[in-house]
Amino acid sequence: MKRFIFKILRLTGLPYVFRELIQKDKVSILLFHELNISAAEKTFSYLSKNYNIIDLNDFIQNRNNQTKIPKKALIITFDDGHISNYQLISVFQKYKIPVTIFLCTEIINSNRHFWFRYKDIYKLKIDDLKIIPNKKRLALLNEIGFDQEMEFEYPQALQKEQILEMSESINMQSHTMFHPCLPKCTDSEAKYEIAMSKEKLEKDYSFRINAFAYPNGDYSDREIQLLKETGYSCGVTVDSGFNTLKTDLFRLKRLSVNDTSDLNELIVKSSGLWAFFKSRNGKTEQLEHF
Repeated sequence: MKRFIFKILRLTGLPYVFRELIQKDKVSILLFHELNISAAEKTFSYLSKNYNIIDLNDFIQNRNNQTKIPKKALIITFDDGHISNYQLISVFQKYKIPVTIFLCTEIINSNRHFWFRYKDIYKLKIDDLKIIPNKKRLALLNEIGFDQEMEFEYPQALQKEQILEMSESINMQSHTMFHPCLPKCTDSEAKYEIAMSKEKLEKDYSFRINAFAYPNGDYSDREIQLLKETGYSCGVTVDSGFNTLKTDLFRLKRLSVNDTSDLNELIVKSSGLWAFFKSRNGKTEQLEHF
């Protein structure tokens, strides 16, 4: 049914109207997590033909200098640093796409797992875990056998050699240490997650870290202030919408396409049409995962 809805929405011509009129003078940022190669091929073939894909750092510079941006500008971002991202190098290179990947510093280069992907997480409701204090969340996960520092038999995140290879053409940035819901952290926990992630990526990988993606899109004024104090240049949210040269750099909006392999869904969601309908219904775009 959902695929049928996206097909109908595409055939109405509304995605074209949004892309050619509303997005024309805006900067759209798309959010991905784990695209497979087949979906990535369709996704970036379409996007490269219909948008001007720019690097996140170029937009930051344009925003700071108030200089002109290309029409229908689009920025590609991936959250978490899933190990499957490594398979997409050839697709990125084929379409000459600048990409930014936000890494969880203490999960990459290890066999640690993302807490929201733990195999026995079904015993707890993720939505409930997101709204409780961080220490309580960790305690509940520990009760079902998960510790954020435990090593499993296989990795879920990119390894160092993969990251270094990818970094030759991909912008690697920060997504905290362990992917907590930051507003539910204490002041010291939030500062550790934000500051140490930047410090470790710069020290261990020699990266220039200036951008941050809020895990699960959760943030508050405290997180924004911590980013500024730590030396970040921007913060990327999952608030749906478009950006301009006037957008607050620490509240950059993104459009989630949920790693779809359906071209109709991609066209509808990348245009902002789906987020528009969701907001009119008083709802927010739900992500498949964090």
